Amino acid sequence: MSVRSRSVITAVTAAALLGLSACGGAGDSGAEQPEPQAKPLQSFDACTFFTPEELTSFGVETKAEDFTQVGFQPGCKWNGDQMILSLQKNVDEDFDQYEKTGTFDEFTRKPFAGRAGARMLTAGAKGQGVCNAVVSAGGGIVLYQVTGNYPEFDACGEVEKIADQTAARLPQ
Repeated sequence: MSVRSRSVITAVTAAALLGLSACGGAGDSGAEQPEPQAKPLQSFDACTFFTPEELTSFGVETKAEDFTQVGFQPGCKWNGDQMILSLQKNVDEDFDQYEKTGTFDEFTRKPFAGRAGARMLTAGAKGQGVCNAVVSAGGGIVLYQVTGNYPEFDACGEVEKIADQTAARLPQ
C-alpha cells in the first residue's frame, strides 16, 4: 500500500470517527441530552441577603464576616452585643436529603414563610446557646444560625423570628 493510500485511509477513518462522536456514538438516539439545570441558589449571596435595616433591627452589625466552616456551605456572620447571626447556603443537598443525612440533637419540622423548614440543633449543640433554622430554597437549603452571647438568650426564638421575617425572599 502506498504512502498516499495510507494517508487517504487515515484521513477518511479520522473523519468517520469524528462524525460518530459528534452524533453521540453507538446506542445514542441522536437526541440532545439536556444540560443540567443551574440551581437558583447557586448565585445567591448570603453575605448580601439581609438589608442594613434588618441587621440593625436584629441587633447585629451591618458588616458581614466570612462564615464558611465547610467549603460546600459558604456564608457570612454578623456580630452583635447579644448574639451572632449567620447565614449559609448549601446547593448540594435539598431539605429532605439534609434531614436524612445530618446528625442532630433536634430536628423539628416547621415551615418558615410558607417554605419547608425546621428548627435544628446540630449534634452536641443542645444547651450551648446556639440554634439553627434550615429552610428549603432554590434547589438546596439555607441555614440561619443564632448564637447567644449569654446563657439566658433565646437563640431558638430569635432564629425562628428572623427566618419567618426573611425566608420569603430566598430564591425559589
